[in-house]
Amino acid sequence: MKVKYFSDTDTAHMEFSESPVLETREVSEDVYLDLDKDGRIVSITIEHAQTQAAFPEVTYEQVG
Repeated sequence: MKVKYFSDTDTAHMEFSESPVLETREVSEDVYLDLDKDGRIVSITIEHAQTQAAFPEVTYEQVG
């Protein structure tokens, strides 16, 4: 997984796979899901990330 934060536009982009994007779905006004041909999530884009998701603070924890 790759996470990018663009401070100039306050946009976060999380990439889960390198599959080609077939469709983008708007989850809310500031959140978008990119899906591949099988309906799997390729990436998530969050606009206004500071207020929507507390970016740029990111932590990662693998459990189990």
